[in-house]
Amino acid sequence: MLIAQISDPHVRPEGELYQGLVDSNRMFFEALQHLKGLDRRPDLLLLTGDLVDEGRPQEYAMVRRLLAGLDFPYLVIPGNHDRREQFREAFADHAYLPREGPQHFCHDEQPVRIVGLDSCVPGLHHGDIDPDGLTWLRRTFEQDTAKPTIVMLHHPPFMSGIPYMDKYRYLDPTPLESVLRSFTNIELILSGHVHRVMFKRWAGTMVCSCPSSTTEIALQMRSDAAPMSYIGPPACLLHWWDEAHGIVTHLSHIGTFAGPYPFA
Repeated sequence: MLIAQISDPHVRPEGELYQGLVDSNRMFFEALQHLKGLDRRPDLLLLTGDLVDEGRPQEYAMVRRLLAGLDFPYLVIPGNHDRREQFREAFADHAYLPREGPQHFCHDEQPVRIVGLDSCVPGLHHGDIDPDGLTWLRRTFEQDTAKPTIVMLHHPPFMSGIPYMDKYRYLDPTPLESVLRSFTNIELILSGHVHRVMFKRWAGTMVCSCPSSTTEIALQMRSDAAPMSYIGPPACLLHWWDEAHGIVTHLSHIGTFAGPYPFA
């Protein structure tokens, strides 16, 4: 099974640029075209939040317009730049999403079970899941303790070392970690938010954050570092799962590069 992941496209209304500088809509379109052009068609696409920049209906209309060309299914969770009610309305035809409250879900129709968690706190930028959400998560895992499972949430549940992003991380991941450590069939936890690739061993499994299809947040670790970003190179992640060998994650750069050449 090939599972693609795109995160943080920050789509804008038609004709508007992200931060007044970046054509995030074009870059998201190019990311989707990149997936469609792979030599193996993805079985599923996971979008790990910040689909839009301001949570405006016009932005969600543009997201749906861009996604309409896909010929494989996709699952969505919100990020801190999404607005829960507008998000819910925009994806009202996605039956796996709850009709009220946080957008937690379980997609169990393929060889790998996907559990989506809504780690957003309305009106704020940091991440959290309330006790009711954690109870739902435990009960969901208990329904099948053997099937390979991927968890997706927007906020990485650890410190990145980038001070201006760590202010808005998942602030208290200990209760979530307690739930996850109770189960041994969690293959990966996938996140976005930091616009960078990061890996961390956590809660008995691996957390993997996806780069943005739009901008890369600068890797600065000084405590007084000012927020900065770069344009490109954009990338997505490809998670290849095989029953005999488990899961392997590949970084896939989006764009045109020299080659291919006849050597490996």
